[in-house]
Amino acid sequence: MPLGDLINRGRIAKRLSLRALARQVGIAPSYLADIENDRRTPSESVLRNISEVLGLDFDGLMQQAGRLGEGAEHYLRQERLAGQLFRRVAETNLDREGLKELLDRLEQLENQEDKE
Repeated sequence: MPLGDLINRGRIAKRLSLRALARQVGIAPSYLADIENDRRTPSESVLRNISEVLGLDFDGLMQQAGRLGEGAEHYLRQERLAGQLFRRVAETNLDREGLKELLDRLEQLENQEDKE
């Protein structure tokens, strides 16, 4: 489902007018209309605000917007191995289960670092 449709459906489910959501998110109603009609791609911060107001999954919105996030993009540019890892994951076409295993392993590594 396109990003605009996700946001539109979320807004309708919350029974918010376009103007009310725009006000809560801190953007112009015309900008929100452009987002809902897939004429503009919102920034990461606007997507975060929309996800919080509508109770939508932020990562899902980022994916539909085709964004990795400013922090992730910066990290990929700075860390050669991170870029290499991302390319290898993409080249292997890992299925959902394989990606889940990688995420689980990352969480294990994070927990080990926290304990040290």
